[in-house]
Amino acid sequence: MRIHIINPNTTAAFTAADRAAGEAVAASGTRVTASEPAEGTPSIESHFEEAVATLGVIEEIRRHEAEGADAFVIACFGDTGLASAREVARVPVVGMTEAALFAASLVADTFSIVTLPRRTRIHAHRVVASLGLGLAGRCLPIRAVDVPVLYDESEEDVVTKAILAEGRAAVETEGAEAIVLGCAGIGHLAAPISAALGVPVIDGVSAGVGMAEMLVRCGLKTSKIASYASPPAKSLSPRYATLLASPVSPA
Repeated sequence: MRIHIINPNTTAAFTAADRAAGEAVAASGTRVTASEPAEGTPSIESHFEEAVATLGVIEEIRRHEAEGADAFVIACFGDTGLASAREVARVPVVGMTEAALFAASLVADTFSIVTLPRRTRIHAHRVVASLGLGLAGRCLPIRAVDVPVLYDESEEDVVTKAILAEGRAAVETEGAEAIVLGCAGIGHLAAPISAALGVPVIDGVSAGVGMAEMLVRCGLKTSKIASYASPPAKSLSPRYATLLASPVSPA
């Protein structure tokens, strides 16, 4: 089984970290690969950047499905391009945010999200609301540390302490029973923060790889009957027509 992680931004260091997170939890016999778009934005912190990155996600889906990927994980909190990816892919596509929220709901009655920077809370709210299933009522106020996704390595200790402080406030003052880390770039903090807080702390990339493996083992693929049916045939400008015309592996 091959699970391919797509980092929707163009920062290769994030891609390497995503692959390492996936490899750490993958079952024996699962090969985890990862890539980022050739063009796009170095980080995703706005609606505009999400729109730019979505095309890159689709390009990576088409390329790696043709090369034999059995499922995909989109490694950006906010699940950049997820709905579009499910339309064009024939294999399962899992968003790290969805995966993290589902995982949190299985191990805790209430949970909080700690993300960065502050402006990206709206993307987390969007995914929580779209999932329904009672999750909105179980997700406590979404907290944030107001630093950019591409914060400097010299700030690692300060950022870690700030995330831990937000997590502790969520647990001690709001009753959170689990914490979801709201950025693929901070997934490596899950274990130490969990140890410090005494509650489950969830990295969506790790959860996404596990869920993607489960879907492949169970033979489950995205339903194509309506919501995620392939895009209708239309006359498109060359760049976009190429996205849909790329060869894919047999269904």
